[in-house]
Amino acid sequence: NAMIAAYSQNGYTKEALTLFRQMQLIGTAPDMITFVSILDACASVAALAEGMESHAKIVDRGFETEVVVGNALVNMYGKCASLDDAKSAFCKMPQHNTISWNTMITAYSQNGH
Repeated sequence: NAMIAAYSQNGYTKEALTLFRQMQLIGTAPDMITFVSILDACASVAALAEGMESHAKIVDRGFETEVVVGNALVNMYGKCASLDDAKSAFCKMPQHNTISWNTMITAYSQNGH
């Protein structure tokens, strides 16, 4: 997790995604923190396909309703210009905090709404 987060936060998106794939290949299951870091990496380069793949894994793991994961999903979809998916992720969140609302507002404003 620490390496994936460090890569993601410092602009080494390819390295973060590669490490994430390697982690799964050796049988290490990603947790919520891993997914938040990967979604951030996907958002930084508008890697919608990889983000959607991670979203499916998030659903499989039962993390979709966690606020921090939901916020990361909304952010990723917004930065990938997929507003319908951003809105869907936002609406599926059982609770919203200030970050949730700001992320959704930012997604709309960055995409001309």
